[in-house]
Amino acid sequence: VVTRDDVEDSLKAIWQYVRDKEQLLKDLHSQIEETDQRLSVKQGERDYWLEYKNVGSKTQANKIMKLEKDIKEVKDDLHRASEYYKNALKAVKEENDRLVEMHVKLSKEQAPENALRYLGKNSLREMEENEWLKKEVKVYQKEVSDLEASIQLLEEENVALVTKLIDGRLQNLRA
Repeated sequence: VVTRDDVEDSLKAIWQYVRDKEQLLKDLHSQIEETDQRLSVKQGERDYWLEYKNVGSKTQANKIMKLEKDIKEVKDDLHRASEYYKNALKAVKEENDRLVEMHVKLSKEQAPENALRYLGKNSLREMEENEWLKKEVKVYQKEVSDLEASIQLLEEENVALVTKLIDGRLQNLRA
């Protein structure tokens, strides 16, 4: 015999069972939705990385190669520029050295003239007299050397005459 209370309890238990199952079903649906969302996020990431692997990595590799090529060109340009500037610097130094030497030479040549401008009248007269005396000394030195040459010739002539005279006397003595 089943009583009303038993039926009600049984119905309550069934309803409770159904509600529990519905709640469980709702929880499962929410977990499925959550999993679907995570799956779609992960699938998006996977698609992104596949895209990168298939297209992006090649693009990046091309960019890297282009940048490496640009770096090499910049290094070559730098090397050429540094060589050019080294040679230009060397040429400028040589030109400067040449100009300095020329300036020093010119300064040495102009130094006596510049010094003469600043000298007094007495000093200028002394310098002119000194130059005149140098010329006179050269003239006298030439005369002295001419006289010495004449003296030597006369001495040789005297020696020759004395020798001749002695030879003549010796022959007179022998004869």
